Formats: sequence, structure tokens, C-alpha cells
Amino acid sequence: MNDNEYMRRVRAIEGRLYRVAQAILWREADCLDAVQEAVFRGWLKKDKLSDPERLETWLVRILVNECKDALRRRRRDPVALEADVGREDRLCEDLQLRLALRQLPEKYRLPLVLHHLEGYPLEDVARALGITRSLAMSRLHQARRALRELLDGGDET
Repeated sequence: MNDNEYMRRVRAIEGRLYRVAQAILWREADCLDAVQEAVFRGWLKKDKLSDPERLETWLVRILVNECKDALRRRRRDPVALEADVGREDRLCEDLQLRLALRQLPEKYRLPLVLHHLEGYPLEDVARALGITRSLAMSRLHQARRALRELLDGGDET
């Protein structure tokens, strides 16, 4: 894959990449940095991609790893931890859903966002997260159940 083809395909999915980063990092600046770093790392190694049709899933995997690295760096930075208190997300328009998603642990939130909000097939979700298909399916089921409980619990007040 040449540079022009790579950049054309990245531009077509950059919104999706940003929303995936947002499901992990929440802060806009961190999301933009993570996406930029993932795209750059992907570009450096694009010739090693065995199946160019899997570029999007491959980039999501790189992005998830970059986001996790950013979270580890943030935990070591007391100023960044304090800034997290006021973080906001624009993952979805529904405030109740947004708040419920924020409460889900990352291991459940990511499969839910990738599959239901971004439309990735279950196989691609598993590949992007580096887990088995059955574990992705299990986490997705648990995430839906937890999200349902959170949303139903909000109606009773």
C-alpha cells in the first residue's frame, strides 16, 4: 500500500478512530494525540500489514494500545489526574446514555462502542481488542446488561 492509499483510507475512518479514542480517554486533546500517534505508527508499519483489507481493524488495535499507554502516563501525572475530574465526552447525543456509558468499565465499554455505536462486526471487535471472539461476545453481553440496568435505574428516580 502506498502513502496516498494509506492516507485516503485513514481519512475515511478518522471520525471512527476519534470516537474509539473518546470511549477510552474522554478528553479531546488526548483523543486527538492518540489518533495522530496511531495513524503515524500505522504509517511507519503499513508495509508489514499482511492483509490491507484489515487496515481499519489493525489501526483500531494500534489506537487502543496507544490510548492505554496514554492512560498509564496520565496516572503518573498528578496534574492530568486532577484535570480528569471535569472531563467531558461527545460520544453520543443522549445525555442519559452518555452518563451510563461513562460508568461502564473500559473492558465492557469498548466492545459496546465498537460494535453498537461504530458498527464493527464482532470478529473485528475481538481482533481490535486482542481478545477471542467468545470473550468479545461475553463482554458485549455483560455490557448490554449493565447498561440496561444503569438506564432502567435512572428512570426510577
